[in-house]
Amino acid sequence: MNKVDFLRKMYPVGCKVVLHHMDDVQAPPSGTKGTVTWVDDIGQIHVNWDNGSSLALNVKLDSFSRI
Repeated sequence: MNKVDFLRKMYPVGCKVVLHHMDDVQAPPSGTKGTVTWVDDIGQIHVNWDNGSSLALNVKLDSFSRI
């Protein structure tokens, strides 16, 4: 199983995540929850955040967890 397939299995569409830290000026605040919409072909996890944002997570740079 490659990295992207593994991420798609670990973070399926509809699962919930919580952001701990993202180093981006457009990032939602720490503690913001969201719903995974898809994992793209380079392994970014796209999320619809509960605050209305829709910024993707980078598994190498961002801190988050599945809830």
